[in-house]
Amino acid sequence: MPDHVVPPQFITIVSISNKIESKQGSLVTIFSLWNTMMGTSILSIPWALKMAGFANGVALLILMAALMCYSAYRIISITHGMANYGYLDFSDVCQHYLGKFGLYTAITCSLMSLVGGMIVYWILMSNFLYNTVSFFAKTSTGNDSVLCPTSDNTNTSNITDQLSVNFESLYTLANPDINVRLYNKVWDLTSTVPVFLLLLLFPLLNFKSPTFFTKFNSLATISVTYLMIFTVVKATKWGVNIEFKDKFSEHYSPNISSNLAALTGIAALAYFIHNCVLSILRSHKKPENGVRDLTIAFFLVCFTYIFIGVGLYISFPLQKSCIQDNILNNLPLDDSLAFAARACMLLQMVAVFPLLIYVFRVQFFHVVSGNIYPGVLKVVLMNLLMCAISILFACFLPKIGKVIGFVGAFCGFSYALGLPFLIHLISLYEKHQLTWHSFFIHTFFILLGFANFIAQFFISGH
Repeated sequence: MPDHVVPPQFITIVSISNKIESKQGSLVTIFSLWNTMMGTSILSIPWALKMAGFANGVALLILMAALMCYSAYRIISITHGMANYGYLDFSDVCQHYLGKFGLYTAITCSLMSLVGGMIVYWILMSNFLYNTVSFFAKTSTGNDSVLCPTSDNTNTSNITDQLSVNFESLYTLANPDINVRLYNKVWDLTSTVPVFLLLLLFPLLNFKSPTFFTKFNSLATISVTYLMIFTVVKATKWGVNIEFKDKFSEHYSPNISSNLAALTGIAALAYFIHNCVLSILRSHKKPENGVRDLTIAFFLVCFTYIFIGVGLYISFPLQKSCIQDNILNNLPLDDSLAFAARACMLLQMVAVFPLLIYVFRVQFFHVVSGNIYPGVLKVVLMNLLMCAISILFACFLPKIGKVIGFVGAFCGFSYALGLPFLIHLISLYEKHQLTWHSFFIHTFFILLGFANFIAQFFISGH
């Protein structure tokens, strides 16, 4: 996904080559894990804090990191215990313990997470493309104001209208002879831009090998680093704008809110690395340090999310209810820093999206036909289908917070919590080591993941 940036992690799900992989040290391993988990969820963290309440949200970010780290550890420990069988991927472990049902369940969950990641990417790419082009369409730049697109923060169409009005007023001043209404009809965030994006991306999706695009994975690091700098600059300029006691204050923020599932859903995707953690740790020079490095990586990811999310949340100069599920939507089209952030992330996503759809294609056709490239026609039709699904969401449900929440909650329940803990319990049972204590704790975690998914349907103001 999504998540996270969900995409870089999917590159290594399917092993196509039997070549010996080069080994890497702890520092490179930690960085790879951090780089893989950092993704699309990062722009929604301030909104998630608003939905969950400030103190509650920060606590949940930490607790979710601990839970997801533990479940990733369980995947590592289970697979390590089966090294003599030659199992390398978690889907093979699922097949060993649960038969074909386990194998197909693991693959289906992985494919669903990939589809969710495509949808999230398409929504964000459409948003970034719209705003980037609109930035160049105007002559005025350097606006440092902050927008509150809607009063209730629930109507995405109002966000589009507000941005269009903001753009139209500025564009008319600079170009009085241009038909702005026609321009806005041709270049609309939720009706035309997602389709225009297809013209840009589709030629890149049909390559037989994704090698060229793997060279751009470092762009994720550049984007996250820039967002951290962006947070420091904006927070310094805005100052501290948060109040916990005075409910009538413009900057009032509750510490606890009933919509905490919005954050736990997003956090589940933000920390989702479970379908590639084995591939990353497999190249470790010292496998015995893998769990330690995994824990350090989760700590750094949690710190990064809190740094950016809390920094932008407590400094946000308007009412907290104004915060959008993509924090960049709160900044005007001609904000120079926001433009750079959008352009950087757009470039990164355009480079990574072909990898995302490539891995989906490889997994799907490998299971269905045993051939990862069944021919040009089938590949083109598959790519068109995936793009069509993404476009429909970008046009009719461009609510990134809701989409990330559902995708994250599903991935968390199925692949990150359900399968690892279920197999862990079966493994203990077969070894006659299962205790009631362990059974209740891990069953509780599985039910918690299921409850998190169901709760996504009942979030208000979403």
